[in-house]
Amino acid sequence: MRRFERRYGAGPLQLTVLLVSFAVAGYAGVRLLAGDWSGIVVWFAGAALVQDLVLIPLYSLADRALRALPGVVRGGWTNTLRVPAALSGLLLLVWFPLILGPPERYGRATGLPGGVFLTRWLLITAALFALSAGWRAVRALRRSPITAFGAYRGKRKRLGQ
Repeated sequence: MRRFERRYGAGPLQLTVLLVSFAVAGYAGVRLLAGDWSGIVVWFAGAALVQDLVLIPLYSLADRALRALPGVVRGGWTNTLRVPAALSGLLLLVWFPLILGPPERYGRATGLPGGVFLTRWLLITAALFALSAGWRAVRALRRSPITAFGAYRGKRKRLGQ
């Protein structure tokens, strides 16, 4: 057993899980490509191109604009804004056909109303930003009520000095 772990780098359970996951992914790929394989290949290639040529430059520009705001980098607000924006963008990317207006066949196939997704996405986005701001406030208040939001940046005197 030690010889196997030394040569492979992990135990046999890890190898078994890896092989099973490859088998499941292969099965899903065969089932996925059994229908409209050319459309799926075009979708994956288009997604890669849109990611590399459109979204990454937009992410970079938004990050630079955020860092250019006064007090953002020193105050530590970058990740407070970056994380909920990234999660909201990911939700929009995954569900944009339903958010921007579900196709008519969606309502016929599911029997669910189609006009609720934009409102729900906006509410989830607002909740993500509120949660992030609340997390930031709790962390700041735990440090010190005086320096919680950068109100006092001078040196603090310790008690007894």
